[in-house]
Amino acid sequence: MTQRENMLRVIRFERPDYIPVNFAVSDSVFSHYDPHAIEELLASHPIIAGKERMNWNKVPQSKDEIDKPHIYYDEFGVEWKGDIDGIRGVIQKHPLDDFSKIKYYKFPEIPKFNIEEERKKVEKAKNDGFFTVSGLPHGHTFLRLTDLCGYSNVLCGMMDEDAEMESLIKKLEDYNYAFSEFYSKAGYDMISFPEDLGMQSGPMISPSLFRKYIKPSYRRLMKPARDAGAVIHMHSDGDVRTLADDLIDGGVDILNIQDLVNGIDWIHDKFFGKYALELDIDRQNITVFGTPKDVDDLIRKEVTTLSSPSGGLMLIYGWYAGTPIENIRALMDALEKYMFYWD
Repeated sequence: MTQRENMLRVIRFERPDYIPVNFAVSDSVFSHYDPHAIEELLASHPIIAGKERMNWNKVPQSKDEIDKPHIYYDEFGVEWKGDIDGIRGVIQKHPLDDFSKIKYYKFPEIPKFNIEEERKKVEKAKNDGFFTVSGLPHGHTFLRLTDLCGYSNVLCGMMDEDAEMESLIKKLEDYNYAFSEFYSKAGYDMISFPEDLGMQSGPMISPSLFRKYIKPSYRRLMKPARDAGAVIHMHSDGDVRTLADDLIDGGVDILNIQDLVNGIDWIHDKFFGKYALELDIDRQNITVFGTPKDVDDLIRKEVTTLSSPSGGLMLIYGWYAGTPIENIRALMDALEKYMFYWD
């Protein structure tokens, strides 16, 4: 069974061979650990990682190069300050902190898409047995608004039904739609719409404001993918329990949500056997402060609680600087062991 066939079986609850695992390594890892230890760890787990993930170009040549504060600008003109290599920084200036600036703001230029070239690339990947995925950048709508205007300004503008704010949402939606339409026409198996909506407790936006301003944009952005028969994937960090029904109702097929902040048992009661789930494994608590045994116990509990021979479960973990390397080893061992739990 190819990787693509297995993924499709997971999503369709058609008895896959294994639980797919996405083990993502942040650039911050290469600046804060012994690169030889990283290489050994990745090479010793060929099922989920492999030596090819090691990029020596990411390794700093000296300690003096690590974690130098720096200012940078994204393509939308937002000013950021970075302090930790490989970790997104903190916004210093919002270009639209005053709504009167919105009418003069120009979005980044939309690329000149080559649909035929993209279709050929997607078709080749499918023929080679790979599940094809593309999508909008992380934080494409709500977070982009907060980047441009400031968090408090966005929420106050929504509550005030500010006309300039509403026009910005429409313009941003039009901008994002061009990308969604392109990826949909290219024939990707899955199109992702990643956007953090949750805090440690509760969402960053009330359900009522989400339904009024963000959910309609999501519906429009997801429509080309839905019409093309693509799987709709949505990622959000944080506690999104009060938004879950709206996300599913908005057209999402697969939710990528965090395990402990939402609760493993709640996730089971809400989604088990109904919707495919990509479980985002804890990066705040057990994997950072627990023992290797605690880490193994966590993965075992998640797999036994949320998986079945029918499918429906994928696992994802992001390795960032600060997590003990012995816990990362235990995590990788557990992932390679329990991904075949139903074998």
